[in-house]
Amino acid sequence: MFKYQKVLLLFGFILAVSCGQKVESQNSKKGYAPEAVKATFQAKYPGENDPDWHVDSNGNYESRFRIDGIRHRADFSPNGDWIETEVSIDKNELPKAIKKAIKRDYSHEKITEIERVQSAEKGLFYDVEFKRKGKNKDVEFNEAGEEIN
Repeated sequence: MFKYQKVLLLFGFILAVSCGQKVESQNSKKGYAPEAVKATFQAKYPGENDPDWHVDSNGNYESRFRIDGIRHRADFSPNGDWIETEVSIDKNELPKAIKKAIKRDYSHEKITEIERVQSAEKGLFYDVEFKRKGKNKDVEFNEAGEEIN
């Protein structure tokens, strides 16, 4: 009898571990997103039916897609809440106030990337990345050219 209990316990353990691994691999699998995330994405971007899904370092779901040939990246929490959408832009697309602030405060810095960000928490802002030794520096500006981070 004791032998059968050990076998059943071992079988139960193996079953629990294998089910857990299946869920983990499904969540980390490229292209996977929970239904709540997909539903929010479709509501926000109707007709965009082919996003590439990835899980970011914060555990949020990141989609990459194009609208009219322009690359977008949108982030969603695991429960489906929209966090933000980023679009890469050129320096000439920045508001004049931000261009002035960059010229005044960062004229010696090389810009590596500029994104227009629409955020559920912060609203519209611009993320400008400056080249640095080691880790680059991200500076967020509102439309008035004020740093917000």
